[in-house]
Amino acid sequence: MIDHRKFYIDGAWVDPAAPRDHEVIDPSSEEACAVISLGDRADTDAAVAAARRAFEGWSQSPLETRIGHLEKLLELYKARADDMARAISTEMGAPVDLARSAQVGAGSFHLDGFIKALRDFRFEAPLGPQAPTEMILREPIGVCALITPWNWPMNQIMLKVAPAAGVGCTVVLKPSEVAPLSAMLFAELMDEAGFPAGVFNLVNGDGPGVGSQLSSHPDIDMVSFTGSTRAGTAISKAAADTLKRVSLELGGKGANIIFADAHEKAVKQGVIRCFRNSGQSCNAPTRMLVQRDRYEQALEEARAAAEATATGPASAEGRHIGPVVNETQFNKIQDLIQKGIDEGARLLAGGPGRPEGTNRGYFVRPTVFADATADMTIFREEIFGPVLTMMPFDSEEDAIAIANDTAYGLTNYIQSSDPETCQRVARRLRSGMVEMNYQAFGQGSPFGGYKQSGNGREGGRFGLEEFLETKAVSGWSAG
Repeated sequence: MIDHRKFYIDGAWVDPAAPRDHEVIDPSSEEACAVISLGDRADTDAAVAAARRAFEGWSQSPLETRIGHLEKLLELYKARADDMARAISTEMGAPVDLARSAQVGAGSFHLDGFIKALRDFRFEAPLGPQAPTEMILREPIGVCALITPWNWPMNQIMLKVAPAAGVGCTVVLKPSEVAPLSAMLFAELMDEAGFPAGVFNLVNGDGPGVGSQLSSHPDIDMVSFTGSTRAGTAISKAAADTLKRVSLELGGKGANIIFADAHEKAVKQGVIRCFRNSGQSCNAPTRMLVQRDRYEQALEEARAAAEATATGPASAEGRHIGPVVNETQFNKIQDLIQKGIDEGARLLAGGPGRPEGTNRGYFVRPTVFADATADMTIFREEIFGPVLTMMPFDSEEDAIAIANDTAYGLTNYIQSSDPETCQRVARRLRSGMVEMNYQAFGQGSPFGGYKQSGNGREGGRFGLEEFLETKAVSGWSAG
């Protein structure tokens, strides 16, 4: 079993102040694969103090110095890509092919994007011709607590650490205790890349412990959190007493609007996107709204796509989906599938229980429900598993109303061969992102949502801005 009990604080691997062992479970086998320690108040305080000491020097360092460290990190990250993929696959169940391409690939994609954004970013600029002697400065906010989830570990760690460190902040990272192995490897890479002591610190822990301690800590200037809406609410309340900035990327319940003129593979691709990463993505298109003329055909296409989706161990090569992350998630998903049946949705594929021939591991049957209504639990709650809910609509107005009838607002999807329809609908969807005809977003695109999906933006220059304060200075000499 892997022993990862130490924390990375002030440029060194240190023992926890009071050891609290926590086993990391391989979701494919339900067996422990590693042991970490959960931090205590003394560990949190030590990490925050190290980041506070390092802030003055790091925040005043030349931009080229900071970019140089990030470039070295990117080089090391790419060299250890296979090790990172294995760690992610083991800790949270992503099939190793997906872990290599998408999970690890997301980290290098974002890091490269931040390096480019830093080179183009204007940290100092005149206010405008109306005030030629006034300068606007963009300065690092300070010491940042970064709290990241288990479902896309490197995606989220890189979306926080790279921009924060790049603009001159110092950080304390608390990765998910469910999937900490990739974060521990990432800390090794930060150390090898030569970041000064205290710029980056890592303390493992759970939400009620280290998470709450960071959120309320008086020496933390900002909390950046990705996770559930429930936890985001708790963090916001904990941070309120010190009025620190809180940036949140939370849950979603994306609608995938498929018009009658959508391309012939629109339904199949929607099912694949919903089930990707075993459905454990906040931006997954989990509500499929199909124009009534095409609805019956779409049901058969969705059923076929679900039945063609294989499940298997994360360590196996191939295009199957793996398990969900742990027993808690597995039981929650099973309860919601049963609730869908009990509330009257028509089960097209999958259903309760493990896939046929599977008696171990947190594997969920790829599931599709038809004929949902807007008041059903499976249509309103984020399931976070390979479960798709389908519903017909009649008109464009109908589709927009159904899509917007949710507490969330992260990503919505539109499938139509008519550009005017796509653009017209996109303008009216209440979400931070709208993906049309499965066109992927570009490097540096702002990731974030409306309503209970959060309040921040990550990626490119938008991600840099999250970690900056704005200062106005008058009387600035033109020279």
